[in-house]
Amino acid sequence: MKKLLTIMLAMVLAVTLAACGSSKKENAGAGKVDRSKQFVTVLTGPTSGIYFPIGGAFSKVAGEMGYKTSATATGATGENINAILTGQGEMAIAMADSVIQAVDAFGAYQGKKPAADLRAMMGLWPNVCQIVTTADSGIKTFADIKGKRVGVGAPNSGVELNARMIFEAHGMKYSDAKVDYLSYGEAIDQMKNGQCDVAFVTSGLGNATIKELGTTKEIVFIPVEGEALAKLIKKYPFYVEWKIPKEVYDTKKETTTAAVMNIMLVSKNLPDDVVYDLLTSIYSEKGLATIGASHATAKKEIRLETALRGIKGTSVQLHPGAAKFYAEKGIK
Repeated sequence: MKKLLTIMLAMVLAVTLAACGSSKKENAGAGKVDRSKQFVTVLTGPTSGIYFPIGGAFSKVAGEMGYKTSATATGATGENINAILTGQGEMAIAMADSVIQAVDAFGAYQGKKPAADLRAMMGLWPNVCQIVTTADSGIKTFADIKGKRVGVGAPNSGVELNARMIFEAHGMKYSDAKVDYLSYGEAIDQMKNGQCDVAFVTSGLGNATIKELGTTKEIVFIPVEGEALAKLIKKYPFYVEWKIPKEVYDTKKETTTAAVMNIMLVSKNLPDDVVYDLLTSIYSEKGLATIGASHATAKKEIRLETALRGIKGTSVQLHPGAAKFYAEKGIK
């Protein structure tokens, strides 16, 4: 009897220990992200643009989760792509068209090694090509740009890549105008002083720099429309037709133009569980509220239902941690 009792107690103890071991294993899996030891640098854009405040909000979400984090001002897309590839950041905002060109080694990345290590985390908001001039310039159509002083963006920046393609779609070259590789902030500053006629601004609508120009000058947008827009979209299908409502900048009329999505790149070396963990908080009610408070465009456009805009159907790969997150949410 004592022997039977001993055997039974041993069995109970074994089951109990197995259960404890299983519980510890499950708890270890659930808490395997040690947020306090993981640094997350978010690469944004110039302080004058929309990337900076929205990128800062993503950093804030990560910080509130317990990650060591910072938001860094950069030259935006071109610089951010290079920084992600060279391990200088963990997250970075970039325009999808530039990312696709880097991955497939065409356009501005023609002749370079395909950037196969780029990984996407999520879609963000549409970047609208806003070609800004003023009423006193007399410029109304893209053809009127010929011979004018044009700020096309910093060399190989997302803005400049857009400018190059839009010139091409209109059957024009940079040599047809007096092109200067100025950031749009610099170009608009020069417009205030009459030293620049046109500035290419690829940004979310409601750009603060354009609005500031509107306090001293009557803003006019040069449209991208008709045959030129059709050519642009046919050759570069990451573009879509977009409208700049007159209410946004208090202009006299709505303007047709092109837009391309912004996406959040993430380092290939960032652990899968960290990316999954970050997305869980980003798409929480609190996370979306924090990001939405940074800019009206973020509040309107960044949501789970549109998470794969600018990524789906392209050659850009999702980070495995992001792929797992979206699969669990039923987003393919």
